[in-house]
Amino acid sequence: MSYQTETSEASRNEGKYIAMIICWLLGNGSLFAWNSMLTIEDYYIYLFPRYHPTRVLTLVYQPFALGTVAILAYNEAKLNTRKRNLIGYTLFFLSSLLLIVLDVATSGKGGIGVFIGVCSISAAFGVADAHVQGGMVGDLFLMCSEFNQSFLAGLAASGALTSALRLITKAAFENSQDGLRKGAMMFFAISGFFELLSVLLYAFIFPKVPIVKYYRLKAAAEGSMTVSADLAAAGIQKQRHQGAEEDPKLSERLTNKQLLLQNIDYAIDVYLIYVLTLSIFPGFLSEDTGSHSLGSWYALVLIAMYNVWDLIGRYLPLLKWLKLTSRKGLMVAILSRFLFIPAFYFTAKYGDQGWMIMLTSFLGLSNGYLTVCVLTAAPKGYKAH
Repeated sequence: MSYQTETSEASRNEGKYIAMIICWLLGNGSLFAWNSMLTIEDYYIYLFPRYHPTRVLTLVYQPFALGTVAILAYNEAKLNTRKRNLIGYTLFFLSSLLLIVLDVATSGKGGIGVFIGVCSISAAFGVADAHVQGGMVGDLFLMCSEFNQSFLAGLAASGALTSALRLITKAAFENSQDGLRKGAMMFFAISGFFELLSVLLYAFIFPKVPIVKYYRLKAAAEGSMTVSADLAAAGIQKQRHQGAEEDPKLSERLTNKQLLLQNIDYAIDVYLIYVLTLSIFPGFLSEDTGSHSLGSWYALVLIAMYNVWDLIGRYLPLLKWLKLTSRKGLMVAILSRFLFIPAFYFTAKYGDQGWMIMLTSFLGLSNGYLTVCVLTAAPKGYKAH
């Protein structure tokens, strides 16, 4: 079958809502394993009281995620997007299983050796995240913006879902012997299920949705070299596209440096959003907010409130009058979030738990809202390669 851009209107819209649901589930799978690790922080604090796991696991995760995504971005034009995403989801699944194996093999005991093992799995989550999030966001940018919106909302939904499950499991096992461990093991098992579901959805269902095939055919017609495996998975055989030979402009491509310089403000926006967020969540919320009447539930409630409002924030840009698209406006809003640092400091020192819960909610809301605004307002019109 040759590449054609004159695809029918019906094909362009057929299966749109099914694709949006799948994108939401794939977004959920992209962070479910990592959010599960963060949400059972009370179990890891119990196992490793001297090693500050809520801080260290994040510090291990981020360099591996950043380093891997930098390497992948540098070589993105040569990569097979389908293999990249499948490697990421498969690594999430296997790493989730390894958490169960490690816990069973050590009978739920702590120690430096076990902690290093957990840190290694956290690093594997970082590598998997770099494969999946970068690959999926790039893949979905070739399609309609609703797909990216659904994927990004799914990322936040994974946090809200894991928080809800953690509160349920804590209540269910709180008074039972070895309750913390039982709740953690249940989390690991649920995480493995979600990651396996993501592998199956991306491998066998998503490529065959008509609207997805339409956009990938369109990308291929524009000269994309990274969608051939996706088209093959949908039963479409690739044929050499002659347009690039006839029109050299189709084969022209900006270098990674040129693309970065043209969009440096968006890159800085995303960087600053998560520098601020990760300086507070989850480490500060878990360890530096003092003792309150909620007791051992306090940190879990704070994490749950952050995740719920992060999810809500990611849906706000669906309201066009609330969506921020100005590049200067985005930068001002993102820089203003650094006022959260003194706000959290003084609230932890002088405020009560109600103020801290409210402040954490605003942190999550602003994180979700600005993330979606930046990633959906990024420049359009670049050709895929």
